[in-house]
Amino acid sequence: MALKRIHKELVDFGKEPPALCNAGPVGEDLWNWQATITGPPNSPYQGGVFYLKINFPQDYPFKPPQISFKTPIYHPNISNEGSICLDILTHKWTPALTIPKVLLSICSLFDDPNPKSPLNREAADLYVRDRAAYNVKVREWTQKYAM
Repeated sequence: MALKRIHKELVDFGKEPPALCNAGPVGEDLWNWQATITGPPNSPYQGGVFYLKINFPQDYPFKPPQISFKTPIYHPNISNEGSICLDILTHKWTPALTIPKVLLSICSLFDDPNPKSPLNREAADLYVRDRAAYNVKVREWTQKYAM
């Protein structure tokens, strides 16, 4: 069941990829994908290309995929190790969600971080305290790691 669903998502993704996102298997392994998210225009992430790792569990889509950033990114909801704080990847996951929908949700974090649920407390505090300084630091990290 899982492989059938993963294959369908891959085909659908090829037909209508979400804006700023791309994803597909690593080699021939349908269980492990690599994704890219391009930093949104008019954001401090603009021009950056961020790589993510997607691992599907054997009981997908009944359990969520494990998704993490491979590219270092300065963001309140993303840890230094690449973990992502996003409720649909944990307790709010449903089988109706797909990889394109999840990637779009991750993209929305770029424009709308949630400093109340941080994995990177320093980034969250800076975001709340001094947005201009936060944007400068995001831009520095983007230029250093994602360009």
